Amino acid sequence: QVQLVESGGDLVQPGETLIIFCTPSAFTSQYDRVAWFRQAPGKEREPVSCISGSEYQNTDYIESVRGRFTIGRDFAKNSVSLYMKEMQPEDSGIYYCGTDKKSCCDGAWRSGDFRFGGHGTQVTVSS
Repeated sequence: QVQLVESGGDLVQPGETLIIFCTPSAFTSQYDRVAWFRQAPGKEREPVSCISGSEYQNTDYIESVRGRFTIGRDFAKNSVSLYMKEMQPEDSGIYYCGTDKKSCCDGAWRSGDFRFGGHGTQVTVSS
């Protein structure tokens, strides 16, 4: 069973910076890709960013966060992070991380078969 623990969510003001973390379970292979998704109240969960497994060296982002968000992965610590700067109210939501047995963040990752197992972490951007 996949277990993931998301952490680091907080209330920030527009323009500020925040970093959140995901710790996949020991059953997540270093070859699996990991992605962040978010869900705002009343909306469906949407993909945000993807980072590949260790065989590849690629990341991808949705257009609205490209250039502001940076996804990172520490294989030694089995941790994935999402660094978010210049945050906007539209970035608010519960952020979840998911894992997928595919390794590369190709053009189809947004509709990939990701498994989620955590409660998410709340990110609120408001003045």
